[in-house]
Amino acid sequence: MKKYQTLRELIAIDSPSGYTDNASKYIFDLLTSYGYSPKYTNKGAVKCSLGANPTLAIAAHVDTLGAIVSGIKTNGTLAFSLLGSLSLTGAEGEYVKIISHSGKIYTGTILLDNPSKHANIDKEKTLRTINSMHIRLDEEVYSKEDVENLGIDVGDIICVDVKYQELESGYIKSRFLDNKAGCYVLFELAKRLKEQGKEAPVEIFFSNYEEVGHGGTVGYSDSIEELLVIDMGVLGDDCQGNEVSCSICAKDSSGPYDYNFRKKLVDLAKQNNIPYKVDVYPHYGSDGSAALRAGNDFRVALIGMGVAASHGTERTHIKGIEATIDLCIAY
Repeated sequence: MKKYQTLRELIAIDSPSGYTDNASKYIFDLLTSYGYSPKYTNKGAVKCSLGANPTLAIAAHVDTLGAIVSGIKTNGTLAFSLLGSLSLTGAEGEYVKIISHSGKIYTGTILLDNPSKHANIDKEKTLRTINSMHIRLDEEVYSKEDVENLGIDVGDIICVDVKYQELESGYIKSRFLDNKAGCYVLFELAKRLKEQGKEAPVEIFFSNYEEVGHGGTVGYSDSIEELLVIDMGVLGDDCQGNEVSCSICAKDSSGPYDYNFRKKLVDLAKQNNIPYKVDVYPHYGSDGSAALRAGNDFRVALIGMGVAASHGTERTHIKGIEATIDLCIAY
């Protein structure tokens, strides 16, 4: 599965919302190496035309979930605030990096307060919230002053380890497949067009604040008329989607997506034998939602590979990724 090298490399670059410069530079440099001329928006998103006068934007977001130091406790542990809606039940016990203002990196673990089973009889009954959890630093610190002497302070970025794995079965397990798998789809569109010597009136757009609600609001070329958002397909008891198909979203928490755009995508999937599922996501928003709320006069649709255990330890399948690429190419 060497073809997924760019996905593996991008996932390895920490990029929680507000700390995306390194990942955006990777995208910029990769597209440049393919022979394109990408640009940064003022907010730090990356956009790139795959042909003249693009009328279709295809967008994915490079920012991920994470956290930020919100306080230093008297016992030398860190209080934290979330960047996006990281699942705390899934984050408990996860290893993290703390990036200090100077750039020095420290490591630690997200833990419940009083985390030892042998000392806390009520551990399993405790609700996991940012008020009942902390980050334990892998440093010999016992007080707030000890931590401050390391150079750690409020506002330092906290990145969760990704645990990326590609499996022989075709599954890919990792944090932040939402939505770096979507970014990979855009990489492949650009790469395959270039290899075929083709151009298309398409702009690919990598937003960097989607997880906090304003990633896809601005920055597109003036000629854009349609926005196709590539983001994870939700899997769950009330959803039809699966990891080996491309999910097509009819409606999310912001309302319905463009009916005719969605219908065309379904028709193309049928005509080209692309595995797909249509779904409604009641607890979901996307860059498409943000773009419409910002007043953009776009026709918007949303598709993406099915991703299991969203905002936790996620999983998808290469069949779902390839189906999403195929549907983009068909459109």
